[in-house]
Amino acid sequence: MSNSVPKHAAVWFEIPVSDMARSKAFYAAVLQGDLTDMEGPNPMARFAALDQDSVAGHIYPGKPAEAGSGPTIHLAVPSSVEEAMQRVTENGGTVVSPVIEIPAGRFAYYLDPDGNSIGLFN
Repeated sequence: MSNSVPKHAAVWFEIPVSDMARSKAFYAAVLQGDLTDMEGPNPMARFAALDQDSVAGHIYPGKPAEAGSGPTIHLAVPSSVEEAMQRVTENGGTVVSPVIEIPAGRFAYYLDPDGNSIGLFN
């Protein structure tokens, strides 16, 4: 086993959703970008990322954890966190925190329509 440190601590994420069409529309609206359908072991739709070396992830048909109880994934938003929070509520999600400022940026937590815990980061 190598003792080297990986380039990225996280390399991929998967978000289980109960309705692919609804979830694709929700995330496209909130993040202001389409998800790309991909071939794989199950249907999946990939989040936009700069290139193949960028860390990304996808949604897939699955069984989400009980609302707010699974891991939290933070997604980058192209606009202000406040604007993204508004799009969350307009599209069926629930904002669960105010904007939090840290040295690396600003973020807020929300639950998607399936109850997945997500952070909006800018």
